[in-house]
Amino acid sequence: MAFEPPRRLVRALGETAPDGDDWLATLPEVAERAVARRKLAVERVQVPGGRSSLVVLVRTAEGAPAVLKLAPRRARPGSERAALAHWGGRGAVQLRDVEGGVGDGAGVAEGTDEGVLLLERLHPDVSVRSLPEAKALLEAAGTLRRLWVEPPASHPFETVAERTGRQAEAMRAGAAADAEIAPLVDAALAARAELLAEPPERRLLHGTFRQSKVLAGDRMPWLAVGPDPVVGESAFDLARLVRDRVEDLIAQPSGASTTRRRIKRLAESLEVDQERLRGWTLFRAVESGVRARRVGREQDAELLLEFAGWL
Repeated sequence: MAFEPPRRLVRALGETAPDGDDWLATLPEVAERAVARRKLAVERVQVPGGRSSLVVLVRTAEGAPAVLKLAPRRARPGSERAALAHWGGRGAVQLRDVEGGVGDGAGVAEGTDEGVLLLERLHPDVSVRSLPEAKALLEAAGTLRRLWVEPPASHPFETVAERTGRQAEAMRAGAAADAEIAPLVDAALAARAELLAEPPERRLLHGTFRQSKVLAGDRMPWLAVGPDPVVGESAFDLARLVRDRVEDLIAQPSGASTTRRRIKRLAESLEVDQERLRGWTLFRAVESGVRARRVGREQDAELLLEFAGWL
């Protein structure tokens, strides 16, 4: 079959691809090779799919349903593989092509180099986001709690300090070019500096957790997918969940007070310091807003920066 990437993926990668990147052009060939090596039967490409990878619904040679995920190197698929292997299915989707599992070893090694993951099939059209808001937050938080474990002794993951350091450089550049956002950037960078001074813990974090990253499963009701793992404190991971459905929050007259209550509720339910959660929520919202403005998603930028102003 033709492995045509969904328009959503093409648009998203077009915003972030470095000059000369040819991953999308080579994707059909890589997908065909990955399918052949693993002797998979292809059902369909998942649409609209994600913003950083091609997701293909497949069946193994034994007829078991699975998902083939193909991601460019800059999406750090090797890091995702390492995190999923460490979690071992506890709170997250399971790898199907690890050594000792389903799949043949020769194909695994080459597939890993290409950013190919063979995963347990969940229900891709049913996420926690489909639940009423209060229930969605509860289920998402419960899933996140299971992921917060000690990282491996010699791990390949970025730290929160390293990742946010790169982001801080881009935020400073954005503020230098746009005086309107400079006060928010200054506040976000000050919060980051204070938070990194005395981090309370080192946990393996999902890195990009939100309601849409939690899908319905068969062996467990809800499982996380699509991590961009990082090592640091739990509040950093929880911060992205605070602003879920940000468009609804902005539309509410009581959006600011609802956000403060959400921070309090999530912090208490997951035993996270409330002020640290507020600080990381501020930093991550400003970082996302500045990035959205940089690539021309002005509506998203306005929502995120207004949200950040409440914090």
